Amino acid sequence: MTRNRPPMRLLAVLLMAALTAACALQRNDLNKPPPPLGRFLLGLNIVVADSAMKSPISRNATPDEWKTALTQAVKDRFGRYDGDTYYDVAINVVGYALAPPGIPIVLSPKSVLVIEVRLFFDATQQQLNAEPKRFVVLEGLSPQTFIGSGLTQTKAQEMKILSYNAAKDIEKWLLQHPEWFPMEGNPVPETPKPATAEPVKTPAGAAPKTGTTAAGKAATAPDPDAIIATPIPAPAK
Repeated sequence: MTRNRPPMRLLAVLLMAALTAACALQRNDLNKPPPPLGRFLLGLNIVVADSAMKSPISRNATPDEWKTALTQAVKDRFGRYDGDTYYDVAINVVGYALAPPGIPIVLSPKSVLVIEVRLFFDATQQQLNAEPKRFVVLEGLSPQTFIGSGLTQTKAQEMKILSYNAAKDIEKWLLQHPEWFPMEGNPVPETPKPATAEPVKTPAGAAPKTGTTAAGKAATAPDPDAIIATPIPAPAK
């Protein structure tokens, strides 16, 4: 006696329905009250994308297109807060890959966005995070991205999803720092990590050079990250 197996079409329909429900749950949180974030009120909403690096396998997107998509996503999410203390959000688009059309399932091209974020206390223009916070933003699972986002979505749709997810990731990060959003007084900025210098290794039997120290090398050697990174100007009132 053989068991009746559900037809493949039914399995496909059930899978698509489950994915659709998961996607709907993911996109519904903007209709809910935002989680507490002190007296937060969105001030300047800055997006810089002029130096964004594009993946070799990617659709092209202009800096203005990224600025429009991310600015709107930040406004949609953080515009829900109605506090009385302004905070400025500055985003630098480091790189991206917008999935082009490909082969379903075999390649399943997906999209990704890499950004760096700085948060400023508007009243003093002080940056609250000591170093730019980097996010690697993925599309997430949906009926479209399951097959391959490049096959089922336009460039604008991919950018909208990535921007939505980026703003949500930023909100999660801010919620981890209640010291930046006190109900009274000024925020407490993040303390920069002290720079550490590796000790200079001197070969056995060799006398150390006079006036050469690890600290001296650390002070005079250029910082590769400072050369490569594209700074975001502090928001100007």
